[in-house]
Amino acid sequence: MKKIYIYTLTTLTLLGAASCKKPSDFGTTNNDPTAVRNPVVSALLANVENNLPVYSSTGALAGGAYAQYFSETQYPGTSLYAAPVTSFTGNYNGDLEDCQNVIGLNQSKNSVAAATILQQYIFWVLTDNFGDIPYSQALQGLKAITPVYDKQEDIYKGIVTKVQGAVASMDGGSVPGDLFYGGDAASWKRAGNSLVMLVSLQASKKVPGASDFYATAFKAALAAGPITTNAQNFGVAYPGGSFKSEWYNLFNGRQDWAESKTMTDYLKATNDTRKTVYGGSFSDPNQITGGTVGSDDGVPYGVDRTTANNYIAANADWAMVLRADKRTQASRVEVITASEVALATAEAINIGWTTGDLVATYQNAVNLSFAQWGVDAPNATYFANSNVVVTATPGAANDKNIAVQRWVSAYPDGHMGWDIWRKSGYPVLIPGPGASNSSKKIVRRYIYATSEQTTNSASVKAAIAREVPTAGTDSQDNAVWWDVIGQTP
Repeated sequence: MKKIYIYTLTTLTLLGAASCKKPSDFGTTNNDPTAVRNPVVSALLANVENNLPVYSSTGALAGGAYAQYFSETQYPGTSLYAAPVTSFTGNYNGDLEDCQNVIGLNQSKNSVAAATILQQYIFWVLTDNFGDIPYSQALQGLKAITPVYDKQEDIYKGIVTKVQGAVASMDGGSVPGDLFYGGDAASWKRAGNSLVMLVSLQASKKVPGASDFYATAFKAALAAGPITTNAQNFGVAYPGGSFKSEWYNLFNGRQDWAESKTMTDYLKATNDTRKTVYGGSFSDPNQITGGTVGSDDGVPYGVDRTTANNYIAANADWAMVLRADKRTQASRVEVITASEVALATAEAINIGWTTGDLVATYQNAVNLSFAQWGVDAPNATYFANSNVVVTATPGAANDKNIAVQRWVSAYPDGHMGWDIWRKSGYPVLIPGPGASNSSKKIVRRYIYATSEQTTNSASVKAAIAREVPTAGTDSQDNAVWWDVIGQTP
């Protein structure tokens, strides 16, 4: 990527480096009296919050395709495992830099803390996508114009540590410009604790010890108080108009994506009533304006264009992603939910990281998900289903159903769905039959953009040399640090 982006060189810095004259030598000739000369912290935070749901929604469509949440219709490629080459330039130049500006301005403890939590969430998504990325030397301008690619294990520790520090630093004041919680610091603390729990649990296969760094961080965050109710969820309700929900934008004049048959088959097999909202019927006359006709007619996953188009032509009620009333212009998009946090707690109990009533914690988590989507709570028959049931005794027998329930409840967050599958191996997914890659395997990571290999060659090569299981090859079949399953040749 171009150095001016990732390394955040300002216009002033460039002018100072290029000439012995100071900008003030030109007097006020080129000054725009209407220009904003000082960054507005509240505006920077609001801008990042407006963008943040993208990382779990349309910006995570690829992850959702790999996790088989979604199928493609018109232009299949992602679900056929075409090379996932994408640049993270815009993330560094945009949202990460906005957060860094807020941190640098240091106008209040709470604005710095909120910006840190937002920034670390973005770093979490990026490192889970790629593996090693610039972190410790990123966003430093001329101090590091070719930043090293930190190892993901170091990035994970950095994320947890920085979020812990942000939560601890928050005082009783408000968060300026906050769209998520109206400035409430206590809510931000819960969100930060929840982020620590989710990041820590993602590392549990690689660092499993109950007294190790991540288990300790998880327990501390749980004790401090994470998100526990849907009213506390970390997300934003868009006002519509100029600021529309990303899920609305997905179908605004297009029909490229659908709910996958993999998901609808599972929901139908378990008689899961979330099937009525996870998909919306294409035949609904109000499918853009907020209709309430659901669909569990998922589109076959990983098939070629002809097969996909023939299917949707023959099945007018094929399932679009989310029912229309859940993806209006003004719909809410969640980033971290109470259900996700409670299910993470159930998994932590199951692997011995913490104690508690496993069955009650698990069932409460599922109930929270059903309530989040406004469907009737599951009954005893649902929880007794062999694909859902969890026993009171922690152990490997519960691993599959907890993981699959996490996968279901995270829908349609493609980042979480892909993370859950890569870490746990559940649900057991069959690669798309139309896979176009040579290995025919489901993608396990993004590969680095050519622009990075051109402008920061040494750092990229060092990162590629560390890839596993095929060191020295930048491959979508290689695995990120915590992906123990993918590290096996």
